[in-house]
Amino acid sequence: MKANHSWSKQIAKLGFLFLIGASMSAEAGLFGSDEFRWKEEALLHDGSKIIVERSVDRGGRHEIGQSPPIKEQSVSFTLPGTSENLVWHDPFSKDVGGASFLPMMIEVKNGTAFLVAHPMGCLAYNKWGRPNPPYVVFRYQGGSWGRVPLQELPGDFKTPNLIFSEPDDEARKAGAAVVSSDTIRKLYDGYQYAVFKTILREAYPGASGNCGEMAGNGKGHWLGMDWFKEQPSLDACLKFCVRKDFDAQHCPCNDLFRGK
Repeated sequence: MKANHSWSKQIAKLGFLFLIGASMSAEAGLFGSDEFRWKEEALLHDGSKIIVERSVDRGGRHEIGQSPPIKEQSVSFTLPGTSENLVWHDPFSKDVGGASFLPMMIEVKNGTAFLVAHPMGCLAYNKWGRPNPPYVVFRYQGGSWGRVPLQELPGDFKTPNLIFSEPDDEARKAGAAVVSSDTIRKLYDGYQYAVFKTILREAYPGASGNCGEMAGNGKGHWLGMDWFKEQPSLDACLKFCVRKDFDAQHCPCNDLFRGK
């Protein structure tokens, strides 16, 4: 896989960076809200299928002629072999200006459910630790969803099975009461790079695409890490954090200057 140039072209195709433009552009135009619900047929690793209900609520600043960004979303389904309805919720996050993820996969093994998602935009990518490969894995356990390392995702979970890019728009285009697993598979067949077609397990160069390393103050304000790295000392860096409204929890200076 080629590095940043090819990667950034593919991300542009998928609309991966639209959230950045929507949340950061001072010129953004309209406000709006648009909630849509639909169902998908998810093909699991063992050949079985489950019906997944999804919702996307769009709203916030956006360019004229473009859809508002995804404000919040959910994925819900009945755990196979039970009557338990599981709901994964991606809420509005002030520090990224909307929802954080593009869900790619829902899977179940031995009664345990997993969800794999791609950070949606550079702010979310930085917030969730700049993962490489660029996935965030959630496992349902003890009555709630929690993040787990990619290494804990079963090895036979390989193929994404949820509508990925612009999911509500693609569901509308499908025009079906339940979007079939065949329709979803054809969407993935149109992607060029392996990172979107399968769940990669090894880190690779260029996973960050155009997303430079950033730090956020938890209130929607972000700065490139170079601003902190260029401070001459820990004390100067901590004072810089205070000036830029970064509290102790969000200030990266102690980590940057540890051992120096």
